[in-house]
Amino acid sequence: MLTQIAALEVDTVSADGGRLKLEWSILKSRSGESVDDILWWEDGRLVGFLGLYAFGGPTVELAGMVHPDYRHRAIGTRLLDEALELCRGRTHHKILLVVPRTSQGGRALAESRHGFLDHSEHALDLDGATIDGPSDSSLILRVATSADILDEARILAEAFGDPQDPTATDNPDESRLVAERDGLVIATLRVNRSPEVWGIYGLAVDAQHRGTGIGRDLLRRVCRQAHDAGVTRMHLEVEVNNDRALGLYTSLGFTQTSTEDYFEIPL
Repeated sequence: MLTQIAALEVDTVSADGGRLKLEWSILKSRSGESVDDILWWEDGRLVGFLGLYAFGGPTVELAGMVHPDYRHRAIGTRLLDEALELCRGRTHHKILLVVPRTSQGGRALAESRHGFLDHSEHALDLDGATIDGPSDSSLILRVATSADILDEARILAEAFGDPQDPTATDNPDESRLVAERDGLVIATLRVNRSPEVWGIYGLAVDAQHRGTGIGRDLLRRVCRQAHDAGVTRMHLEVEVNNDRALGLYTSLGFTQTSTEDYFEIPL
């Protein structure tokens, strides 16, 4: 199935440009114990796909595509309706449809289900080494343990506003990291590793320690780890109105590659 999804992605991106947020690392780790992907086949060919991605808490993201030759036949509508039906039977209370900003059809689909814009994010990539700089020897970056969960949840809630579950991941290629100083956890982030690209997500610094260079230091460290592992491409995402974070990332060599709009779809 992954081969067919990849082929559909190539055809879709070739026609539309940009990128699709299909969360490949999660797709590759699906256990098959629950229905998390909806597929539309015609004549033995995959022409439509929609994936459900839950990252902890009440929110689930939906992202997918319809082959350019099969559009205007309500396939996207049927895929979305099936996904919403799945969400009604689960604990998800906030449904976000991820739409590339360049996709007029995706926006029209969201609006047809009374969707409204929740937020937008820029995707940024770094190809090659990051811009180097000093590192604070008193700051220890390590893998998170169960003892760190409360600190992680507090820092994430302060940074992003919504309750976060730092333990919620089924992806074996993803790890939770924390940064501590003098035995106190003051930052957290997740790293998703693949042979081609490492993704950095959920980077958050304790409110009392923001603006002191901790985020910059941690990003540099993870980028160096990736480079040492033979991976030169890094990926991250940032809300479009987060000028401070966007300035940090671009100052380290990241460049914007696309923008996605997240539409909340009422159940």
